[in-house]
Amino acid sequence: MKNLQEATERICELKGSLVALEALVPAVVGSLSADSRARLMAMFDANAEAARTVLLHTDFSDVVLASFERDVASNRALLAGGLPPVRPPVQTLPADALMLTTTRVSTFVQGRVLTSASGFFFRRGDRLFLVSNRHVFADGDNAHFPDGVDIGIHTDLHDLTRHTMVSLPLYRNGVGLWREATDTGGLVDVAVLEVPQSVLPLNAVFQAFDSSHLETQDQTVAIGDALTIAGYPLGFHDTVHHLAVARSASVASAYGIRFQRQGCFLTDARTHRGSSGSPVVRRRTQPGAASQALPWQLLGIHSTRMDMRTRDHSQDESLGLNCAWYADVLMPLTAGH
Repeated sequence: MKNLQEATERICELKGSLVALEALVPAVVGSLSADSRARLMAMFDANAEAARTVLLHTDFSDVVLASFERDVASNRALLAGGLPPVRPPVQTLPADALMLTTTRVSTFVQGRVLTSASGFFFRRGDRLFLVSNRHVFADGDNAHFPDGVDIGIHTDLHDLTRHTMVSLPLYRNGVGLWREATDTGGLVDVAVLEVPQSVLPLNAVFQAFDSSHLETQDQTVAIGDALTIAGYPLGFHDTVHHLAVARSASVASAYGIRFQRQGCFLTDARTHRGSSGSPVVRRRTQPGAASQALPWQLLGIHSTRMDMRTRDHSQDESLGLNCAWYADVLMPLTAGH
């Protein structure tokens, strides 16, 4: 109890110190000349970028990152000569928005459960799509032909234990309802299935990527860049709050170049069965990105692990490499009717 009391007192002290600093900083900046402000802003930008790099490579929560970006933007506005911006009320999500884009996909045939995979939501105009791998919906090589899928939908923004399952048929009159794509390299292992508004609960809670999340926003992608793959490896997830788990990854092949002439690139990550269909994303780091509802760039759709047939299983470890299909395939897949 003593430690709890000391921690509470320390938090109160920090709040008081923060209020004092917020009173001091505008006074100091207001006393500077325009030239001094310009020099200070340049130094501030450089130090903020260094701090941002440290934060993004350290185990800090998203709340810390969001607070940092918000205060950086506020201080830049102050240095630019304007009044500190009024901070709009921020809708606090109980979990990172990325976790609310992702859903567990259970395949079934005539009511019998077959497999567990991953998927995520993508919005195109007023239409909503479930994105996963093509082999989740149909896989002739493994005689996998489900006739429907179940996906999970949260129903209470502030209580993630409230959750329901939505069933989506894969066929109508014997015709597959999903959309798939091919390119010059052959079949692309990505498919989308439209989610009719009528099947969603009225209080459905989820997040969806859209075309804006495919844009680079002048942020280049390079070998070794940090990525995140959010999904359900081996079906594992938070079964109480019905949330996916995230694995750290990195870009492992030349991004923008079709690996072995296929529409994919490689990631370096530890993945398992059940991760098929997971979104492969990178956190946006531009100023103000943290204030966005979904501050992630969607780079790809995780498909499968890569390995060498010639690997000696008794001597050589798995490569630990994975195939991720470029996410821009979602634009032609979700176009039209």
